[in-house]
Order: sequence, then structure tokens, then C-alpha cells
Amino acid sequence: MLKGPSAQLFASLSLAIHEHKLLPGTKLGEDELSDIYKVSRTVVRTALQALSHSELVELKRNRGAFVSQPTVREAREVFEARALLEPRTARSAAERMTEEALERLEKHISAEHDALAAGQSGRALRLSGQFHIEISRIADQSTIAGFIERLVARSSLIIALYWKRQSALCEKHAHHALVDALRRGDGADAEELMKSHLLDILSALDLREVAQPAINLKDILGQ
Repeated sequence: MLKGPSAQLFASLSLAIHEHKLLPGTKLGEDELSDIYKVSRTVVRTALQALSHSELVELKRNRGAFVSQPTVREAREVFEARALLEPRTARSAAERMTEEALERLEKHISAEHDALAAGQSGRALRLSGQFHIEISRIADQSTIAGFIERLVARSSLIIALYWKRQSALCEKHAHHALVDALRRGDGADAEELMKSHLLDILSALDLREVAQPAINLKDILGQ
């Protein structure tokens, strides 16, 4: 488990990746990161290794570290896997819903809308992903929740690469409708809503075009 400066750098870079400040394919130079964050290259290397284990960064032999860049094939596979897991998880969450859990979900939606209103699309996307992860945790299926968490992380990279319209962010009404079904304990409705919701996200992607990453880390990450 990371500690100290390496943990802080890991958290900072993870956030920048999930909020699309660092796009897939962006090179993460050790010297540049060391200069930006005022830490040693050893600290940087440790954080990058941890990010590679989380599949957010790819370490290429003799070339360095890059933000992971999922292929079109992987993009389809990730959403196929989510379509298999998340609808049933939503049904289970409806059966285990509590007032405390509902309050957490509603706070997520509120924070998501605030981010969208402020024009912070990357932050809104990260919060949207956390909403899906929270549902899997409410379902109390720890193994499946772990799978979903990793799939959501990959989805963030996929959306950064392939989204074609703002609605690749979770639509406002979609999460509200899910929460309403969960509040009613209607597992069947929650399952169907999650299926259609994931299909809507997939349809908002253009799995042909690839975004070009920004390459000036100091402009992106400068403190």
C-alpha cells in the first residue's frame, strides 16, 4: 500500500486521469512529474507503477509511462461486461436499499449536477462513475463490486477517447430514474433502467475516432 508522497502523487494523477485533464495516450515523463510535484524520481516511479497496476497507466519498455489508451475492441468488451453485471447488481441493490444508502446516492446526483452546471464535465464524469460503483456496493456483492469498479475506471478512459457528445456523461434523468426505482425497492425496474442506461452511454461513443492527447504536463498539472 502506498504511503506519503507516492500515495499523494498517485491520488493526484488518478484524479487528473478520471477527470480527463490527462487524456489517454499522454506521456507521463518522470523528470517532468518530478519537477511539477517537487518530489524525487523514485517517488514518481513508485506512483506510476501503482497506476499501471490499476490499469490507468501503461509502462512501455524503453519509452516510459503513458495514460492507458483502450482499443475499440476493449471499449466494446468493457461495456459488454458492464451490461452483464450492472443490471443484476441494480436489482440486488433495490432489494437491500436503506434510507442512508438513498441519501448517499442523492448526494452523488446533486454533486454531479453541480459539476455540470459549473462546466466541469470531467468532474461530473468521475462522479457519475462513482454513482455506479456505489450501487454495486449497496448490493453487498464485494467480488462483483470490485469488477465493476475496475470496469468503470476503464470506461472513464474509453469515454475520454471516444465520446461524441456531452451525453456520454450520464443523463440527468437516468440516475434520477434509477434512484426512484431503488427507493421503491423495484428490482425489475432498476434492472431494466440500468440496461437501457448503459446502452445510452455506449450509443454516445464514436468507436472510430481517437482524441489527441495534450502533451504539456506543466500546463495541465502545474500547481
